[in-house]
Amino acid sequence: MIYRFIVAAALATSANGFTMPSSSASTTSTRLTALDTDAFESSIETFDPLNLSEENSSTHNNRAAVIAAAAAFMTPLSANAAGPDWGIFEGRTGSLLHPVMMFAMAAFSVSTGLLGFQWRRQRTLGDEISSLKKTLPDLAGASSIADALQTAQSAETVDSAYVAKLKAAMPIESQISELQKERKDLASAGPKDKHFSQGALLAFIGTAFAIEGPLNTYARAGKLFPGPHLYAGAGLVVLWALAASMVPAMQKGNDAARTVHIGANLAGIGLFGWQVTSGIPIL
Repeated sequence: MIYRFIVAAALATSANGFTMPSSSASTTSTRLTALDTDAFESSIETFDPLNLSEENSSTHNNRAAVIAAAAAFMTPLSANAAGPDWGIFEGRTGSLLHPVMMFAMAAFSVSTGLLGFQWRRQRTLGDEISSLKKTLPDLAGASSIADALQTAQSAETVDSAYVAKLKAAMPIESQISELQKERKDLASAGPKDKHFSQGALLAFIGTAFAIEGPLNTYARAGKLFPGPHLYAGAGLVVLWALAASMVPAMQKGNDAARTVHIGANLAGIGLFGWQVTSGIPIL
């Protein structure tokens, strides 16, 4: 309706520029008969449909400006009448993409956490092995307890107490060997680099789809719905940022930073569980 009004107003305004030449029937007859050139040219000059004469130039400019403004006003209105086009984020595909990715991110978080504990285990195994080695008796230059025991038993004078210590230390030596093998296997698996890579990927993709969820909701409904699910997602992004911020201090050996890092990620996995219970009813 507003378009018709604008067009009608523009046409009505421009219609005033069409001025029919004023002349009497006798004058017209004389002109047509005598072919008076000067009078004919004078009648043509009075025909000014666009009102372009110098004395009406200001009026013409005003009318042209009105018509141009109306045309410019009509174009964006027609283009934006249906609202912005959000593409895939506005439809059902976008709404299902969020829960699918978040279920995957929950499993990915558990996997990343396990890698982190494996790296922690690899790092602390050295201290545990060193502590066990301190409990071993002096081997008198032997490479193992078995060699030291054989040497002690074959001596001319057998030290029964020393032999007893060596026999008691044999289980400890076996435990040390197992721990060394475990540390070697962990080192070959490379949990440190995998944990770092997966953690960075988790923070990026998780944050991206934590934003995609509210974006899709707003695109489809025109508003957000604050509630447990939205709060859990926001808290999860904050915990990821907190865990990532502890990495520089962890690399310098700060145990407090490691504790905060582990606690933030464990709390994040807990929030994922809350998101499942609060997000399923939304589907």
